[in-house]
Amino acid sequence: MSHRLAVGDTAPAFTLTSDTGEQVSLSDFAGRRVIVYFYPAAMTPGCTKQACDFTDSLDSLKAAGYEVVGISPDKPEKLAKFRERDGLTITLLSDPTKETLTAYGAFGEKKLYGKVVEGVIRSTVVVDPEGKVEVAQYNVKATGHVAKLRRDLSLA
Repeated sequence: MSHRLAVGDTAPAFTLTSDTGEQVSLSDFAGRRVIVYFYPAAMTPGCTKQACDFTDSLDSLKAAGYEVVGISPDKPEKLAKFRERDGLTITLLSDPTKETLTAYGAFGEKKLYGKVVEGVIRSTVVVDPEGKVEVAQYNVKATGHVAKLRRDLSLA
């Protein structure tokens, strides 16, 4: 079972490959707030809804000082298709080894259709400008999550 992060924890460092093939690190966002969200699989209905919601909110989130990064175990090529198919403007990162997912507590046992399975736990972590966890939410719903997060961050 992976360890869940709590407010005040230091956010685990990561460097992952984006859908464009670039290396993106948490340290690239030093001095800014970043919403790091974890989702199971590109191009599935729930993950598409969530990614589109973040894309639709990106301008207002950036205006409020937040960057958005989505992380899944998908390969960069699949993420590129996801971006293109759905017109996504958020940064999509590939974590095929699941090391970052695990470090953030976003991979482990979960219930799926009543069965306990191991997989990606839909989660969102907001990292503050100093690299500390400001918000940690686990087992979030794909639909309505961005609106709830905006309310939690007093951005609604």
